Amino acid sequence: LENNSPTYYLTIACAFGFGIGGIVHVLAATSGGHVNPAVTWALLLDGRVSGVRALFYIVAQFIGGFAGAGVLYGVNPVNDKIAGLNEYSNLATGQAFVLEALGTLFLALTVLCTIHERRGHAPSYLQPFAIGISILVMHIWLIPHTNCGINPVRGTVWNIVNGYASLQTLVFLFAPLVGSTLSLPLFHLFLKPR
Repeated sequence: LENNSPTYYLTIACAFGFGIGGIVHVLAATSGGHVNPAVTWALLLDGRVSGVRALFYIVAQFIGGFAGAGVLYGVNPVNDKIAGLNEYSNLATGQAFVLEALGTLFLALTVLCTIHERRGHAPSYLQPFAIGISILVMHIWLIPHTNCGINPVRGTVWNIVNGYASLQTLVFLFAPLVGSTLSLPLFHLFLKPR
């Protein structure tokens, strides 16, 4: 596939969306499907996860991210075509920060709405599917601009392992946390089932 073609972006978006949806489904019974520190942060702020459990999950998420990036790097070092570096060359830092925060906001709202018990949905494959679709949509939107982090692990670890960490990497660490924090008042004011 040619970089920067719509097919290239769609292929990556589908891989991330359906892949994360599958991972959330597989891990739902053991950890609640926690694979993104920004989502874990939102669930901590919403009182759905204790501080100790959230810390454990976030540390495990970063350890898993470094382990996975290490394996990927060992297979094909410094090849951003395997799993692209998160960067933005055509945007100002503030623009990239807002885009990443908005992408994570959408993901966090999807998670909060999807797993809320008052919606009357028994835990099933539909929750991970909805989460995966939200990730797919955000990747279609953000890959051309920032390569779509929306996850502090995904947005930073590959850059660090490849030796490409820079001040831009901080956007991919903190913007998702801002987006997930902003999801809470929006969820409670407008989307929480009454």
